[in-house]
Amino acid sequence: MDIYTIIIAGGSAAIGCVVALLLKGVLGSKKLKNAENEAGLIVKESKAKADSLIKEAGIEAKDLLFKMKSDFEGEAKETRSELKRAEHRLIQKEENIDRKTDMVDQREKEIAGKEQSLSDRDKTLSHKEEKYNTLLSEQKAQLERISTLTADQAKELLIRAMENEARYEGAKLIKRIENEANEEADKKAKKIIATAIQRYAGDFVAERTVSVVQLPGDEMKGRIIGREGRNIRAIEAATGIDLIIDDTPEAVILSGFNPVRREIARLALIKLISDGRIHPARIEDVVKKAGQEVDTAIKEAGEQAAFDLGVHGIHAELIKYLGRLKYRTSYAQNVLQHSVEVGVMCGIMAAELGLKEKLARRMGLLHDIGKAIDHEVEGPHAVIGSKLAKKFGETPGVVHAIGAHHEDIPPSSVYALLVQAADGLSGARPGARKELLENYIRRIEDLEGIANGFQGVANTYAIQAGREIRVIVKSDKVSDEESVLLSRDIAKKIEESLTFPGQIKVTVIRETRSVEYANK
Repeated sequence: MDIYTIIIAGGSAAIGCVVALLLKGVLGSKKLKNAENEAGLIVKESKAKADSLIKEAGIEAKDLLFKMKSDFEGEAKETRSELKRAEHRLIQKEENIDRKTDMVDQREKEIAGKEQSLSDRDKTLSHKEEKYNTLLSEQKAQLERISTLTADQAKELLIRAMENEARYEGAKLIKRIENEANEEADKKAKKIIATAIQRYAGDFVAERTVSVVQLPGDEMKGRIIGREGRNIRAIEAATGIDLIIDDTPEAVILSGFNPVRREIARLALIKLISDGRIHPARIEDVVKKAGQEVDTAIKEAGEQAAFDLGVHGIHAELIKYLGRLKYRTSYAQNVLQHSVEVGVMCGIMAAELGLKEKLARRMGLLHDIGKAIDHEVEGPHAVIGSKLAKKFGETPGVVHAIGAHHEDIPPSSVYALLVQAADGLSGARPGARKELLENYIRRIEDLEGIANGFQGVANTYAIQAGREIRVIVKSDKVSDEESVLLSRDIAKKIEESLTFPGQIKVTVIRETRSVEYANK
């Protein structure tokens, strides 16, 4: 049933109902006529309304159908477009697959061709390898017959030749790198060191390992010895120093390992001689007073050294240990004077390098503090000194510089290297240290003997009190490049064989001379 039938049926039913009601309510004819007229009007109006509703419904139905048709056509168009795109993608994929299949087929053909080619080449190489091995064996045997050398001997000669060539090339490279690196560094180092040395001129005080006390007369020797030797035994017991009374006129020799005790014994003996009263009770009293005087002198010496360098805040006990270095010598060089000198040089070099000058002076002043107790404690004096400085509150940088100045521990700061350099300069400068003539001659002979032991050396001369050796080599046996290696080998041999303060310079000289005579 469509919409038009529904509307018409509804209208007819409404009209029928209205007519029935009007007929029931009218009993008379007059009323019936009026009712018929009204019914006719109602029917007309209902028909008009029905027609209007039918037209509106038709218009709405047409609009709905048009809209549905438009929506359907849009959806169908979009679906067709999507299908076309999908079809286009499928076509492209098929084309790509076809291309890849063609490429794979072509690649397989190429691989098969290469495999065949490699197989053929492998067969050819195997054949050639067999042929070459045969030829090599024949040539090797022929060479051995011609050269009268076995393969191992020839290999050894070749290795030796290559080694010599490598050493030659290595020496050239070392020489070039050293020249490049030392051009600027050498200038700056020489300038800084020269400035430090020029700005400091320290007084040198030579101390002997024994002390000599002058006597007013030889009869005083008997009074010092005393009845049955009781006086001399009392002096030795109170001071810990040996008294040597021999044939030396008007002199007594004090011998002892501890320089402080030796100084106490010297002062006490001078007081006893000047006073004239020499007996055990008096000896103990005088030695005690001399010890107090030496302690005061030690403290004053330490304070004066710190004051001279402008170093403040050093612990009082460290000051005392520093003052004890006044009575300690190393190679006849006064250790306190040496420490002050190292402190000055460290400060000067630190100032030149833009570092902390006071800190460098402090490190230089305290670098040998371990020598004040190294006869009491076992171990290297640098390590002993670093532990002593740490115990009395010195900073880790100062402790490290003290311990590293002889490389007992590896140096890890610029300041430690400055202390090393200043220590070497102070000990190596002319007049700083003295040694016995026999030791000096022996050291010179050992230096020259080490250098003369190398192949190609013609003559060796030790100069500058053994601080430098000049080695003259034979020009036909040693090349310029090999002379670089020779100087390094000699220096290494000296380091391993000898014990010496500071450093020793090794200079290798090679020259070629051509001589001809003009005759008439």
